Amino acid sequence: MATAAIDDLPPLKRSSILELLPPYMSELRVVLLGNSWSERSSVGNLILGETVFNNAPECCLKISGQLKEKKVVVVNTPDLLHPNISQHELTEHVEKCVRSSAPGPHVFLLVLQPEGFTEEHKLRLYRVLQLFSDQSFDHSLVLISPPREESSASMETYMEQPPLKDLIRKCRYRYLKKKNLDHSELLTRLGQTAKENNGKHVTYEPFEDITSTLPVDHQSQKQKVSIIETVKTTGMCRHIFDKEDFVLTNPP
Repeated sequence: MATAAIDDLPPLKRSSILELLPPYMSELRVVLLGNSWSERSSVGNLILGETVFNNAPECCLKISGQLKEKKVVVVNTPDLLHPNISQHELTEHVEKCVRSSAPGPHVFLLVLQPEGFTEEHKLRLYRVLQLFSDQSFDHSLVLISPPREESSASMETYMEQPPLKDLIRKCRYRYLKKKNLDHSELLTRLGQTAKENNGKHVTYEPFEDITSTLPVDHQSQKQKVSIIETVKTTGMCRHIFDKEDFVLTNPP
């Protein structure tokens, strides 16, 4: 069956993020993933409206800001798609990201440099997202950076190549081009992605039922234990970070 070309999709109507998010949703949690730290940092700064991501961290970095009545939380990650990162390092960073985005991200923003995005990167990104939940792709928005000047191919050429094209399809054709992207449009698309999921965040399914019957004051500790045990059973867990999250909060 024929499918519409990616660029044939109609543009979304720009709206205020406050109009898109349900009233009961007090904060929007966004996790940045991708194959370029500088691009992820640039996008994180654009979301928060100021330069807060500067140097590449050794682990996930969580920073929050205020947008009128809504809190926006951005979790920036190290380069989880690097081919030389060990399995041990990868799982440590994923586990840290799970904790930093608790109780769960509303949007995974996949910031990609197209000429460097390979089939290996795609499969590694799939693995990271699936470790969160099978729901992750429904909560993912692809943001494509312009090709670097030395690149001989156009944006459209890269978007038709299998790794990037497959990922966009997997994310239900939910994508943005970074060129000329402004703060309002980016927040609109993040809010639209959250709205399409009825304001629900990604839940870590293996231990959702375990904590649901516990008293509130016991759920957090039980959930941590469940995270550790569940990830261990996948063969992915070697170590869990115990230090507190590093959080910077922007003033309203």
